[in-house]
Amino acid sequence: MSSSDVISTFINPDVADPNGLFTSGNPNAGALTLAGALVAGTVGTMDVPRNVTVTSGANIQTRTFAFTGTDELGNAQTETLTGVNNNTVVGTKSFKTVTGIVATGAAGGNMTVGSGTAVAAPMYGGRMRLRGIYAVNTANAGIITFREVSATGAIKMQFGTLGSATTSEYPDVPDDGILFRERGFVTYDLAQMSNLTVFFN
Repeated sequence: MSSSDVISTFINPDVADPNGLFTSGNPNAGALTLAGALVAGTVGTMDVPRNVTVTSGANIQTRTFAFTGTDELGNAQTETLTGVNNNTVVGTKSFKTVTGIVATGAAGGNMTVGSGTAVAAPMYGGRMRLRGIYAVNTANAGIITFREVSATGAIKMQFGTLGSATTSEYPDVPDDGILFRERGFVTYDLAQMSNLTVFFN
């Protein structure tokens, strides 16, 4: 009987929480008081590293929001978002924690701040060889990207999901698998894939 040293990681991020960092209010200029389902004490923590969002029913196009926190590797990170008119602006960086948000000018209407749908989920924190994937689709097709080292690191593999809710895919990983020399992350939008299991050793 042969044995296997293949192990797995189940990646099943929470849905986006648009008011998880700032529940609702019309803040003045300056530091926002973090409050919401994602906040413990003075720090907002994501379930998996992901982007941040600012939503407002007012016109806040002249305002900016400077986020501070940590990235998917625990390094200090900042990102500044410019407000929009009666809509949601989404960030492009992956935050694991948010420790501060500083606004310029008064909101002029109620607004919320929270987590987005673009995730950078860690597969494993060291050298790994990807052996297989089992993915569950949503109603929207999209591209899933597997990266080495960080959420913006070298692309090692990509595959396209099917736009068919709750169906599954089990794409082939060729030969002896795909080597990630230092950590592995998978980046995707929650609208385009529900969850996945990755198999590696």
